[in-house]
Amino acid sequence: MKIAFTAPMKPLDDPQPSGDRTMGRLILRALEIGGHEVRIATRFRSWRKEGGDNALLAVKKAALEEAERIGDAWTREGYRPDLFLTYHLYHKAPDWIGPALADRFDVPYAVIEASRARKRRTGPWAVGFQGADDALKRADGIAALHNWDRDRLLPFFEETETDPAKRLRTVLPFLDLSAFGSVGNASPSTEPAEPLKLLTVGMMREGDKTASYEVLAAALSELVDRPWQLTVVGDGPNREKILSKFPQDRITWLGALSPENVIVEYPKHDLFVWPAIRESFGFVLLEAQASGLGVIAGDALGVPEIMADGTSGLLAPEGASSAFAAKLRQVLDTPALAGQFGEAAKIRMIEVHSLQAGAERLDAFLKAALDHYQHRQLDQAKDR
Repeated sequence: MKIAFTAPMKPLDDPQPSGDRTMGRLILRALEIGGHEVRIATRFRSWRKEGGDNALLAVKKAALEEAERIGDAWTREGYRPDLFLTYHLYHKAPDWIGPALADRFDVPYAVIEASRARKRRTGPWAVGFQGADDALKRADGIAALHNWDRDRLLPFFEETETDPAKRLRTVLPFLDLSAFGSVGNASPSTEPAEPLKLLTVGMMREGDKTASYEVLAAALSELVDRPWQLTVVGDGPNREKILSKFPQDRITWLGALSPENVIVEYPKHDLFVWPAIRESFGFVLLEAQASGLGVIAGDALGVPEIMADGTSGLLAPEGASSAFAAKLRQVLDTPALAGQFGEAAKIRMIEVHSLQAGAERLDAFLKAALDHYQHRQLDQAKDR
């Protein structure tokens, strides 16, 4: 299938690393593994930090001009995609280009990862909210990355009186596991040496990341009578505030590392710990499991769908430091659990979250979107 692709939230060649950029790149790789021919239609970025009617109407105007430019170029070239695919849209990053081109060339339109906050229907983000909603109405297929996000989209189908079963599905996130096998990773032993080596990875910015570090620090303060050492990977404006909350003789701070160097760190440790406050799902949780580490994490949003509680790690109620400490205490008191969780995590990653598994889920999603488009065409023909 010839697929035209765009990512209005962040272009895939954006120099700033992020989970959004990583997931977008992985989607392209999975599509190519599935035999699809992918073309980046545009790197136009509709995302804006601040709202306002005038500002967003200007973005919409520029986006539609870009769509016209692309359409004219495709016409001259004789190119027509089989489907237009957009990754990640919401009120701050609506997609006006994909629907316009899908209409012009009369092809299916599909979306992977759409967020919808109904409180943005009015106010400074109203134009962006409407733009995102219009894209969802046009979409022949909508994929969420986990069921928590999927459930947040159900009100859209109620409001538009349409059947979510025909267009909405969950496509779980995935990783290229070959990168983790290439670092010589050995599974943690079933009896880790004391002290247990813990690892956490997270940016040190204001908001949910700092809140996660604070929960972790509070949990570890309840475990000072147990043997553990923590390695912290990350940096940011809240570095001093965050690091001051941990006992300095029991942590090693490595600063911000490149993705390649972070991967090297995982197998040096016994257990990954991250409270995951308001975490959509967390690539670091996937990477840790791919490296053979069990995980202690917060039971937030999509996290329960990327790790099996009690099998590949343990989940604590989101934001509850004492409950997080209790889960971690279970492993500190029975260190063999770390190795057991790590082995189970690697197996689950291969079965559920590998690039090949992701390619198969994406292929099924695109075929369902194409099927919906074809049925829609038939219904429209009958109504003429």
